Amino acid sequence: MSKIRDDFRSDTVTRPSPGMRAAMAAAEVGDDVFGDDPTVKRLEATLAERLGKPAAVFMASGTQSNLAALLSHCGRGDEYIAGMDAHCYAHEQGGAAWLGSIQPQPIPHEADGTLKLEAIGAAIKPDDPHYARTRLLALENTLGGRVIPLTYLNDATALARARGLTTHLDGARVFNAVVASNVDVAAIAKPFDTISVCLSKGLGAPVGTVLVGEAELIARARRHRKALGGGMRQAGILAAAGLYALEHNVTRLAEDHANARRLADAFAKIPALGVVRPDTNIVWVKVAPDVAEAFTRYVANEGFGITGGYGSDAQRWVTHLDVDAAAVDRAIAMAERFFEQHRP
Repeated sequence: MSKIRDDFRSDTVTRPSPGMRAAMAAAEVGDDVFGDDPTVKRLEATLAERLGKPAAVFMASGTQSNLAALLSHCGRGDEYIAGMDAHCYAHEQGGAAWLGSIQPQPIPHEADGTLKLEAIGAAIKPDDPHYARTRLLALENTLGGRVIPLTYLNDATALARARGLTTHLDGARVFNAVVASNVDVAAIAKPFDTISVCLSKGLGAPVGTVLVGEAELIARARRHRKALGGGMRQAGILAAAGLYALEHNVTRLAEDHANARRLADAFAKIPALGVVRPDTNIVWVKVAPDVAEAFTRYVANEGFGITGGYGSDAQRWVTHLDVDAAAVDRAIAMAERFFEQHRP
């Protein structure tokens, strides 16, 4: 494999900046399992206040946070509803079923990433011993670079509440949605009982997600965190990175979005590439089948890291704070060179 020079694989590859490293080195710490780490407490309080919720708990990862949330909302034999492409259903090893005996009920996404309200309603099971008890609606607020509108989130959660369900938001990139749609994060969080906020993607922290929500659910999640192996000790070193990210790296997400749009617009001019213009920082590229393998190999040989695995002719390009405008320029020039040499 060629050495990666410009890493578009994911916004998880971001590295701590010198300022973030300094904040981590200076962090006041304690044993968080005993509730003694002041920096962890400050991170939890900061996000709870910002999202307008009473409680929060620091988790090792988004996968752990989502699983702890599902375990807190549902018991054994219960069911949660989610989209077929939702991370908590499709990309977390089926942890809710595997470790929690919680049945997922997936629903196909519409073209805009939403789930039809009628489909959600139809998926809620009646009170009948033949069926799992439907307890939870789990949504995401961005999906594949698209922002799910706040009006939809409000409508879907209102339906869930009217039918007796609780609600969870996988807000892995919630601040990307905030910046892209100019909506306050508390407005996005308001209709949800819990929301998972990832710090290690576009915000640039090396580790960590915070689960925010109603006090009783967060208390349950804290207990589940321990059982899931996430009781960390002097975790303030990591929490300090999250606090630095919240202070310095939220508004700059607009740069990532602009870079993603510029990359998408340039790729869209190439006939062999099918591109959906993103709202945020993820660009999906469909490559003509007759050149897909050759182009993917060329991309790697030219030093660009991307992800595939979503079909032999599909590529995902993700912009972030370690991918600057010059890297986007190099990517555009690389694609133009390849397709100049491979004209039909």
